[in-house]
Amino acid sequence: MHDSSTASTGNTARPSRRTVLAATAGLTVGLTVPAGTAHADPPADDRRLSSLVSRMTLEEKVGQLFVMRVYGHSATDPDQADVDANLKEIGVRTAAELIAKYRVGGIIYFTWAHNTRDPRQIADLSNGIQRASLGQPRGLPVLIATDQEHGAVCRVGKPATLFPGAMAVGAGGSRSDARALGRISGAELRAMGINQDYSPDADVNVNPANPVIGVRSFGADPEAVAALVAAEVEGYQASRVAATAKHFPGHGDTAVDSHTGFPVITHSRELWERLDAVPFRAAIGAGIDSIMTAHLQFPALDDSGDPATLSHPILTGILRGELGYDGVVITDSLGMEGVRTKYGDDRVPVLALKAGVDQLLNPPSIDVAWHAVLKAVQDGELTEARLDESILRILRLKSRLGLLDRAPYVTRAGVDRTVGTAAHLAAADRIAERTTTLLVNDDGVLPLDSGRSPRILVAGADPASPSGTTGPPTGVLAAALTGLGFTATALPTGTAPSAAAVDQAVTAAQDADAVVVLTYNVTAGSSQRTLVQRLLATGRPVVAVAVRNPYDVAQLTGVRACLATYCWTDVELRAAARVVAGRVSPRGRLPVPVQRADDPAQVLYPIGHGLTY
Repeated sequence: MHDSSTASTGNTARPSRRTVLAATAGLTVGLTVPAGTAHADPPADDRRLSSLVSRMTLEEKVGQLFVMRVYGHSATDPDQADVDANLKEIGVRTAAELIAKYRVGGIIYFTWAHNTRDPRQIADLSNGIQRASLGQPRGLPVLIATDQEHGAVCRVGKPATLFPGAMAVGAGGSRSDARALGRISGAELRAMGINQDYSPDADVNVNPANPVIGVRSFGADPEAVAALVAAEVEGYQASRVAATAKHFPGHGDTAVDSHTGFPVITHSRELWERLDAVPFRAAIGAGIDSIMTAHLQFPALDDSGDPATLSHPILTGILRGELGYDGVVITDSLGMEGVRTKYGDDRVPVLALKAGVDQLLNPPSIDVAWHAVLKAVQDGELTEARLDESILRILRLKSRLGLLDRAPYVTRAGVDRTVGTAAHLAAADRIAERTTTLLVNDDGVLPLDSGRSPRILVAGADPASPSGTTGPPTGVLAAALTGLGFTATALPTGTAPSAAAVDQAVTAAQDADAVVVLTYNVTAGSSQRTLVQRLLATGRPVVAVAVRNPYDVAQLTGVRACLATYCWTDVELRAAARVVAGRVSPRGRLPVPVQRADDPAQVLYPIGHGLTY
């Protein structure tokens, strides 16, 4: 059931962003939420926190500004391969040595850094990190963070509860679901010792060719995005996990990935006000604890050519001054190309602090970055008072999270009570059922009847699975359909199926009563189109399931049934299986417009489109 916010977003390499902008024009005039609500008045214990700052050495202050990666499942005893990686990239052996050497104020967890094997291990790692930090002179607890957006970006996998991603939640359109997602996910992260989540994504994705945001955004309607961002922030922070709205001033209209390039946003100031700024204003109104910057140029806001992360006019002038935000501002990863194209790695952290940043995330070399900031203070380019401003904000955040007033440790018993409980998993399934979107259903192809169509071939795309999923999407969906009374067989053919793979799928379809084919970012020249057309030619009922971008449907000429799941995680695929089987009715509504493939100036399916039965 949709409540008063229907969100929207997109991401593909085809239709024009101009069409999406036109399709969303006039949907919003901005939220009437007063900016600066969350941090207008400093906390009552500022005097105590200022006293803490005054007793810190300059070196300790510099360290507090950094949030750093580190390899290993343990703070003191990682595997040898992780020791080697730490020595090569960081110059230390362990997380404990990183903290002792640089006194970092934060640690970020990654799956690829082997930080997140399972919930109990994560809790033990978090405790080890806190123990190492508190054991230092004037030791302070650490902000432990990760990117748990759900959907396509998920660092903590099963058995933790995994929810649909942002665009799916946008299709569901329910603020109560977004709030529940944040509350449950926040409680589980907190139980594992993670106290800062780099979520939700507050970008309004109006560019279908966006390679980096897309389904990570709630949608293309800024008001709908704003409502869901605010609700998710409320949920996370109710569980005492700092939420992080990203990527300011807005990363939703770019065809360049800031991980590998330097995007330019060409919006006018007026368009920024009514489009990109709306969700960030809502996040601030909801009391957002931290806001992450974007590594992109935004000439209408700052014509210097500097990335927003290094822009004083954008971060201090607009975010702090105009929007009234006095919470923590954190950079996106300083290892990304978008922030490294104009300045060297020694200048980037200094310029970010001069622009108004508080936390410096994951520099390529902590040694280079740490010494650059130290030298900038010693040389007078940065004042120690400027560092104190940021450290006070960071300490305010740690205080709000309760990290300064009690031991910041977690327990395995707490993990077992909280993480991946039956109630949490059931909530994720219910939310997912409200997100699956039926785009096409000519002649009532869906739902399939297990009595009339017991044999199903599940073929198609098998993109790398997000953290914690149980296997290739075709296998997950086939297993779910089998559990619902069908005899389903999985045949993954890949995101670029070869002629031999297509032939194999067509042969297998001859022995099936129906075919479900998974698609992933289909373009005009994709062999996925060939696969679908060949399967249609068999005469078997064919159901296409777009497992990432809903724009796939525009490329699938002749398809008589098509679903959009917005991601290929287990929870979304299980929900799609229940829709295919008719156990639940599809309830999702497109949160982005889908343009015609042959004429991108025309909208094929508008925001809000969605069929049911």
